[in-house]
Amino acid sequence: MITGHPIPGAPFQVFWGKGEFGARGANFDHTHALKAIHTVVDALSQMIQHRTQYKRFDEALTKDLLQKVLIEHRVVNREGKEFTFLVVRTKHKGKVKLLISASMLEEKGHLTHPKKLIPSLAREFQWVVSKASMAPRFNRVRIRRDLQKAPINTNKDIRAMSGNERLQSLQRLFATYLTTEDDQQRLKGQGYYEVGSTTLTRPTHQDETTRLYDIRVREALQLIVREPFFQEHTQRAVRSLLNGKVWNVAFVNIDDRDWATRTRVAMKDNAVFVGERGTPIQPAKILVNYHRIAAPEDSFYPDTKGLPMGALSTDQLARVIAWEIQTNIVEKSMRGHVAQDEQSAPQ
Repeated sequence: MITGHPIPGAPFQVFWGKGEFGARGANFDHTHALKAIHTVVDALSQMIQHRTQYKRFDEALTKDLLQKVLIEHRVVNREGKEFTFLVVRTKHKGKVKLLISASMLEEKGHLTHPKKLIPSLAREFQWVVSKASMAPRFNRVRIRRDLQKAPINTNKDIRAMSGNERLQSLQRLFATYLTTEDDQQRLKGQGYYEVGSTTLTRPTHQDETTRLYDIRVREALQLIVREPFFQEHTQRAVRSLLNGKVWNVAFVNIDDRDWATRTRVAMKDNAVFVGERGTPIQPAKILVNYHRIAAPEDSFYPDTKGLPMGALSTDQLARVIAWEIQTNIVEKSMRGHVAQDEQSAPQ
């Protein structure tokens, strides 16, 4: 590994070599090595041209977080597990390296097809940003319980808000108690779906799937409160997100249930008091069973196009969540509707 391959507009280069985290002694045909290098360089060059479409990639470039991209015959971690991508920290504070397996690129059909590589490569930059960050991890338990400061809005307030004002209010709820991960971590170590695909992809990191769907849910919720479509067609969903009724929206993996979505609302006896006014709330959870397909009787069935919930785009997911809240949150507040879910409800 001597000379790097530059990428126009990028502060890092692409190298071929065997680093300390890669497999040693493995031979790789020179022609295949060049194909791997050119594939990665072309993919990154295309991403540079459209960097604003890839939020984490753009952030990594802006903050100059990536020291280099290193392509190796195989990439394994210290436990000997093989990965397509692996982000590792360096001796330089706030800098990381991205390792890429040429063998896995070939196995997945990405070699000489940079456009096919871009979606998974772009997603890996969430780990570039995460591992380069020196900030302490977000304390979800503490923030979830910060109930007195929660900005609970009345329905009248919500109707008078602009889309950006509703978005700002949602962001404040994220900082107090509204969460977007499954408390029981049932996605940990599970595969994930590319948008529009019915095939599960093996994660590079144990919590990659959890993080991916956490981001996707937050983006969907932001669409719901901001875009005029939802204010016009699913007002109850918009109100429920901003008036304190919904406490958790998350993807889950529950194999023994055939439902695609489920709303669970605490009983009146378990209501809590939220905000400066002490508003009584029956906390609601909106669960999305990521491997299930919508049934024809589901209100959001036409929007899913026969895809598993985990393969939906952000726009499709926003409609699924909005219709689930719109349709079920009032009925689920009744004792009879809660009872049927109690045995399988997260505690």
